[in-house]
Amino acid sequence: MNERQNQKGTGNKSRPEIGTGWLGGAIRFAGVLMAIGGISLMAGFETARRTLPATARDSETQAQRPSHPVSAVEMTSAEKSNANADFSRLPPQQQAERLLERAMHDDAASLDLLRENVDGWRGHLKNTDQLFDLVLAALNSHDLRVRTAAVDVDLAANNLSKSPESVARLIRQSQRDPTARGMALWRLGSLGNRGVEPEKVLASLLAYARDPSEHTRYWAVEGLAMLGNDATIDPLLEVLAHDRSPRVRERAASSLGQSGMLTREERLAAVPHLLNFADDDSLATNTRELVYGTLRVITGAALGNDANAWRAWWSNHDPAHVRPRESTKVLRA
Repeated sequence: MNERQNQKGTGNKSRPEIGTGWLGGAIRFAGVLMAIGGISLMAGFETARRTLPATARDSETQAQRPSHPVSAVEMTSAEKSNANADFSRLPPQQQAERLLERAMHDDAASLDLLRENVDGWRGHLKNTDQLFDLVLAALNSHDLRVRTAAVDVDLAANNLSKSPESVARLIRQSQRDPTARGMALWRLGSLGNRGVEPEKVLASLLAYARDPSEHTRYWAVEGLAMLGNDATIDPLLEVLAHDRSPRVRERAASSLGQSGMLTREERLAAVPHLLNFADDDSLATNTRELVYGTLRVITGAALGNDANAWRAWWSNHDPAHVRPRESTKVLRA
């Protein structure tokens, strides 16, 4: 698989200036921050998909996606029986697409079926544009279980088993083929998130996060976001504050704020560090704006660009003041 360069999004667009005294402008900036992150990511994936060699992409006709998925809870017993029989006759590709789409609509039964069957689909799914678009949409779900299911579907569609051999394969691909490095780093993070050699995955991603190439660092950040555990927070904060590329810093901000596989508790753990950045006059103005935007996204607090106001708010909302946060420094499986 070849990676996708980000040709659209924020490349040559200037970020709107935000005054520290205007709450409305500050709130708008939080929306702009995350919109930029979303556009940047989607554009990056889309462009990279277009650079995939023809032999690596599926060109067959794709099954039409149902426009109005039906939840099992809306059916009678007889309807459920008929629907299950009809569904079982569908090829795995259509089963995966329909279940993933229904899971995004909060259909718990579809999510359960998806999780039960996805490993058995490995070798029977094709990484079509339609399926990949569903994976990306599911990775924006508010439900981390749906995001995890999307990760599993993507790994199955790319015939990547949850094994050390798959990690080694992606690391070799990253080293030998720079044109394939982006998606390899992204899926390397996915494997680490699913408990496959997370320490080795982290070490590889951190090495690429220091690469001279902006493009490589961008995708290393994406990989860290997909790995999504406590050990990725400090590296993402470092990139947000100090990477020389605005595009890479924006990606790190989005990864800490809402994208990727971090839990809410892990995102909240970044808040004290972000507050320290807010007080750091050595940071560029646009970087500090990213810091405040990330704080707003993580916490949901509609505060402006005032470090003192944020510290006062956090002193009353820090979860550690209510219940000490258990250490999760061990990489989760």
